[in-house]
Amino acid sequence: MGKSTGFLDFTRIENGNFEPLVRIKNFKEFHPFLDDVKRREQAARCMNCGVPMCQSAIKLSGMVTGCPLHNYIPEWNDALYQGQYDMAAWRLLKTSSFPEFTGRVCPALCEKACNCGNPVCGDGAVTIHDNELYIIEKAFASGYMKPEIPDVRSGKKIAVIGAGPAGLAAADWLNRRGHSVTVYEREDKAGGLLMYGIPNMKLDKKIVDRRIELMKAEGVEFIFNADVGKTVSADYILQNFDAVALCCGAKKARALNSTGIEKLDSDGKKSGMMFAVDFLKEVTKCVISTSNALEGLNIVPANQQIGQMLTQKTGIEVEGKHVIIVGGGDTGNDCCGTSIRLGAASVTQIEMMPCPPVERAANNPWPQWPKVLKTDYGAEESIAVFGHDPRVYETTVKEIYSENGKITGVKTVEVEFQMIEGKRQLVERKGTEKDLPCDLLLVAAGFVGCEEYTAKAFGTELGPRGTIVSSSKANFSSETGYKSSVEKVFTAGDMHRGQSLVVWAIAEGRECATEIDEFLMK
Repeated sequence: MGKSTGFLDFTRIENGNFEPLVRIKNFKEFHPFLDDVKRREQAARCMNCGVPMCQSAIKLSGMVTGCPLHNYIPEWNDALYQGQYDMAAWRLLKTSSFPEFTGRVCPALCEKACNCGNPVCGDGAVTIHDNELYIIEKAFASGYMKPEIPDVRSGKKIAVIGAGPAGLAAADWLNRRGHSVTVYEREDKAGGLLMYGIPNMKLDKKIVDRRIELMKAEGVEFIFNADVGKTVSADYILQNFDAVALCCGAKKARALNSTGIEKLDSDGKKSGMMFAVDFLKEVTKCVISTSNALEGLNIVPANQQIGQMLTQKTGIEVEGKHVIIVGGGDTGNDCCGTSIRLGAASVTQIEMMPCPPVERAANNPWPQWPKVLKTDYGAEESIAVFGHDPRVYETTVKEIYSENGKITGVKTVEVEFQMIEGKRQLVERKGTEKDLPCDLLLVAAGFVGCEEYTAKAFGTELGPRGTIVSSSKANFSSETGYKSSVEKVFTAGDMHRGQSLVVWAIAEGRECATEIDEFLMK
């Protein structure tokens, strides 16, 4: 460690946020960086522990803690403290394919396992997440990030289906091994949920495009608007490639089961009820379009412009409307922040589960992931704009009201889980129904597996969770290997493990690539 007393000399300082009423004026990222001196001081807090819990994802009491990528965190923190920025980037990139993504959207499993974050220490975890982002952005700014083209090609061809984080990580790793990689993506841009599921204020889409351009320069081929299983046949892929990696995500959204849904227009945009990922995708497309139109003029697109384009192109109206979001997770929070930027008259976020405790429960000790209440950016912005927390716990939508196929309101009811005949069941609390106005209902209730058509086109077997069944070979990121029941077809990411974090998708993509490499090179 560079400074043996660093964790005593310096207190934890995060990048922080712009004030809510300032940042909601646009869709730009809102986390200002610390300067060089302060960032190096934060790196000095890393103790280079004898057992660095931060860099090793391990299971404790059934819960995983630490970094799934096994990042060499103490090493690059030390290099950052010393001002050795290229060395820090070199060590970071040894294990992490896309630090510019995880440094923005990862919930920092590493920090929750940091020894400095132990309540006994009491001064807070090292700012690993912010340090990582600083290192990679410094590397891009300095010119350190240059195309690394393999000296020798193996002659093997691999098709990666899906350009989300798992697919990109697999493609990147296989290309570095000298194989020729072609990525098929059904959307018009790469990134998967990085591009069209995470709002621009959390991850600027130019950051995704920057990495894709680097991968193209390194030899990875991308084919967009190619929906394998529909517009591109699985047979063609199997006949023309030596191996296939299915990395299509788990985008089959969990539907609502409320009375009145059958009366809504079948077109979600017309009915006013949409899945959250579809809503976020349409908004992001409008953000990109308006940004491209103003590029070179040094003008930030106004939220009103984006909202008008959204309405003109899709018919979705948010300004002046009452928005209800079903789901209290990250996607629901993203819908909350997005709706506020587009001028919603009100935002309500409904969650079936009870409100988490403010402090760790006795059965949730460090270094497990802390199951505590957090107020993310969307809720903060709602409090600033509307004067109250948008989240309503232990509640669900019981009935949907509509006129001429368009939603007008909802009836909510409080619920709780009870053990009935040995089974955990959701039970309504009598007399707790409430009617709420609703012009736009966004369903962010999670996912129930992959969209089956691509998996079925290749003949792969789906398990009870709607994910592809793979071999029993043990791997770090998964309890199974990555080879499907079909010869030369592999799978990784959410399509393999179910809905999860970006960092787990990247870890799985890298490990899947290793299995494919072993399969091809014997």
